[in-house]
Amino acid sequence: MEDDRIANLLHGRDDLLDEASRRARAYLEGLATRRVRPTANELGELQRFGVTLPGTGRASAEVLAQLDEVGSPATLATAGPRYFGFVNGGTLPIAVAAAWLLSAWDQNVALEVMSPAAARLDTIALAWVVELLGLPAGTGGGFVSGATMANATCLAAARDAVLHAEGWDAFSDGLVGAPPVEIVVGEEAHTTVHKALGIVGLGRGRALCLPADKEGRIIPVGLPRLEPPAIVCLQAGNVNGGASDPFVELVAWAKESGAWVHVDGAFGLWAAACPELAREVVGVADADSWATDAHKWLNTTYDCGIALVKNAEALVFAMQATADYLPLGAARDPMRFTPQSSQRARGAEVWAVLSVLGRDGLASLIARSCAHARRFAQALVSAGYEVLNEVHLNQVVVDFGGDERNATVIARLQAEGTCWCGPTRWRGRSGMRISVICWATAADDVEQSIEAMLAAARAAARVSP
Repeated sequence: MEDDRIANLLHGRDDLLDEASRRARAYLEGLATRRVRPTANELGELQRFGVTLPGTGRASAEVLAQLDEVGSPATLATAGPRYFGFVNGGTLPIAVAAAWLLSAWDQNVALEVMSPAAARLDTIALAWVVELLGLPAGTGGGFVSGATMANATCLAAARDAVLHAEGWDAFSDGLVGAPPVEIVVGEEAHTTVHKALGIVGLGRGRALCLPADKEGRIIPVGLPRLEPPAIVCLQAGNVNGGASDPFVELVAWAKESGAWVHVDGAFGLWAAACPELAREVVGVADADSWATDAHKWLNTTYDCGIALVKNAEALVFAMQATADYLPLGAARDPMRFTPQSSQRARGAEVWAVLSVLGRDGLASLIARSCAHARRFAQALVSAGYEVLNEVHLNQVVVDFGGDERNATVIARLQAEGTCWCGPTRWRGRSGMRISVICWATAADDVEQSIEAMLAAARAAARVSP
């Protein structure tokens, strides 16, 4: 009986995988022309998935067909060229292809002995990322699920290191009774930094919050004296305006007190890999740790974050896990650098993407995204609307005339479907946020989207009292 079940699952495997490839290719081919947002009818069809667990299993081909025919139309075209909502990258063709192959490999990259190929690619990809970002030689790190976990990973290393310097073994004794760690963040620190601080036991609400300027950058004057142990959290790429903290001044200030400096740079850190934009993050390499994403400007598949720590030994110390059955070898074992033991081959996909792009291709992709953002800002200002930020990188926040008008424009734009942008609040004002980060966005996509935005704004003006 068991052999029959296995045979049934194996039956038609090649045809099933061919059909999955055909359906996936059709989905990707339609991204450039489809509505970005699904219609109400397409969303309503999701009810067909049902909620009752089947007793007798269904045929694999039938399940795949339903997944595509019901699920695909109800997705947002986040991998397409006119999605400017959350800072979600698209997916480069090599990333899709590599992810398919890596799924077939089904490797657990915890240990080199579990997957020599994937572990080797993980190590190479990490070294390439360190090089591209101009970080110190010897920087350690690992691939995790996203910037939230990357921040938590780095802050765990920071926590243990600053407490160790004060004679406290947080790894063995935890935080109960430990010297209090002073935490410093900027007024515009991303919510994931606060979440990560909570995850590692340092508290979401006890940080000293430094004031920021109109671009969201920490103001580097009148800074307080810090007492160790201390951790200072800075930002590369504000999620609204795109600006980065002044690292040269702030890192120097933090180091005077022996503080650990961590940088949250989910997308903004990649400015360091683009010569014409590297000025935005001058001094960032002098920090102690950095968190970033590959599923943003590298345009890998979801999910792929990267935690980077200058002192690799501090990271290994915080992430260590041993057991008699875990044969840690001389090679780099990825689980020694991340919170998770079991982990997919994220680094192998990053290796594939960087192999295709190269240094110049990545720099061009980043520069192109930022040029598109500047075009959005120029067109909207020319049409009489207010852009609330300087366009430092790929982020634009536009005000069409107050809270109610902004909400109406955004709703009309999303419903029309040419492109997708979301709401935000920036320095006390509402606005629509435009985030340009997909490799496939071309000048024509920008012009189509500008036309749709202006049409939505004109329509909103006609119905306003």
